[in-house]
Amino acid sequence: MAKLWFKFQRYFRRKPVRFFTFLALYLTAGSLVFLHSGFVGQPAVSGNQANPAAAGGPAEAAELPFLGDMHLGRGFRDTGEASSIARRYGPWLKGKDGNERAKLSDYGGAWSRALKGRVVREKEEERAKYIGCYLDDTQSRALRGVSFFDYKKMTIFRCQDNCAERGYLYAGLEFGAECYCGHKIQATNVSDAECDMECKGERGSVCGGANRLSVYRLQLAQESARRYGSAVFRGCFRRPDNLSLALPVTAAMLNMSVDKCVDFCTEKEYPLAALAGTACHCGFPTTRFPLHDREDEQLCAQKCSAEEFESCGTPSYFIVYQTQVQDNRCMDRRFLPGKSKQLIALASFPGAGNTWARHLIELATGFYTGSYYFDGSLYNKGFKGERDHWRSGRTICIKTHESGQKEIEAFDAAILLIRNPYKALMAEFNRKYGGHIGFAAHAHWKGKGAVPGSLQILFRSICRASVGEWPEFVRNYAPWWATHTLDWLKFGKKVLVVHFEDLKQDLFVQLGRMVNLLGVAVREDRLLCVESQKDGNFKRSGLRKLEYDPYTADMQKTISAYIKMVDAALKGRNLTGVPDDYYPR
Repeated sequence: MAKLWFKFQRYFRRKPVRFFTFLALYLTAGSLVFLHSGFVGQPAVSGNQANPAAAGGPAEAAELPFLGDMHLGRGFRDTGEASSIARRYGPWLKGKDGNERAKLSDYGGAWSRALKGRVVREKEEERAKYIGCYLDDTQSRALRGVSFFDYKKMTIFRCQDNCAERGYLYAGLEFGAECYCGHKIQATNVSDAECDMECKGERGSVCGGANRLSVYRLQLAQESARRYGSAVFRGCFRRPDNLSLALPVTAAMLNMSVDKCVDFCTEKEYPLAALAGTACHCGFPTTRFPLHDREDEQLCAQKCSAEEFESCGTPSYFIVYQTQVQDNRCMDRRFLPGKSKQLIALASFPGAGNTWARHLIELATGFYTGSYYFDGSLYNKGFKGERDHWRSGRTICIKTHESGQKEIEAFDAAILLIRNPYKALMAEFNRKYGGHIGFAAHAHWKGKGAVPGSLQILFRSICRASVGEWPEFVRNYAPWWATHTLDWLKFGKKVLVVHFEDLKQDLFVQLGRMVNLLGVAVREDRLLCVESQKDGNFKRSGLRKLEYDPYTADMQKTISAYIKMVDAALKGRNLTGVPDDYYPR
């Protein structure tokens, strides 16, 4: 036997190809045996089971085992499916005492694995229950909380998770890619068949339809999770002149607290909750109550009767909170009804807030913005004009970072967005290495000190990121920050300069200037709506704090020279120079 084994080894040692061929055949045979075992061991069907009419009549005949009727994508209907497994899949699932089997694995085979997977899935999905299919309208949303879009990876769970995280009671999906949240359904229920669009990120699951919402009620584990801790404090404001018009809904609350007033206004579907001592007022930001002139908070410092450490305002000075209810007066967007006669650029250096400005313009005008490029991540998040060719004429303006004379002269007018170069360079560096809302890793900032010299070549070849990216990035991009602005001032036709910092500080005025250049008549109430929805989906949670200042003394000296150059160019055209906080550093 030993001699035979020795010959066997020597045979394969001389011919390694034969050895690997033999190994592949062995593994293939094992796989086939494993797959075959999955289809054996299925339960035998008795005579009564073979004749469903005799066992339970025609109604049960349609509920014999058939995977195509399992509706795994739903799993949220309150139909008592856990107690009707045996009835749906036949009497063979029952034990001798007539009770359903608790352990589906006892049966083995494909059926038991499918049913076991279904039970696991249903257990995971106890967090939500499918309510039905509802009408939806862009002018009057069925769910009026926050919303977000993902035209590539939307799933039922992702929508539910986002809404539950924000404390909403309902989550609804539409067009296979849009998610809406809310505390109340304000629409008509329709047939489930009208919700017929597959989720973009989950095959076999339904995510609404055209103007149809698949709605789920979120089964939150704790009532406190629905409390409105995410309400945003807006400040202390003087009582408006015409209270009943400015804040149309009022309720007296003797035991006043912030939670109670926010809760009341949320249920009434209003985005503002104003506390006035023992009265709670609800409404929208309007020209009668624009929330622009904040007062000293000491004027509102009257303790709440139900909460000792909270301020509830006075009859003359209101404490105002923004609830989770989304102000839908500015959420409708569409393409231009006819081809535009002029091409207007939204020009900026990368990292200067172009995406944020596009978000504001789309909300303010109701029209999609386009792009000189194509960014799939932006399209998937709701910027539908991203796919249009920039000369299509269907979008209100065109995003561009170009700075050459030929490219600039292709536009009839431009909004030139300028940002502090220190902030813009860091923002673009974060986007380049961390995505639109991500951050560059510390190794990218630290340069050669971050990686041992012996590993630098390895990191360059494997990570495709050279050591010392930040210094090289500043050398290449800092001059571009200056030449970008200088080129647009020199070659641009009808250029409106907007500083990013001014747009953040006084959005109402600056956005009004931008909209006027675009030639769109916009009501002030709509601009006030934009103020309450200003963040959008592409806001970083603040620049991540670094352990040190990434700008060296040489970098600061170079950038300061570019700032002075741009400042002089602006003032030479009788424009406001750069904001004071650009320098010194």
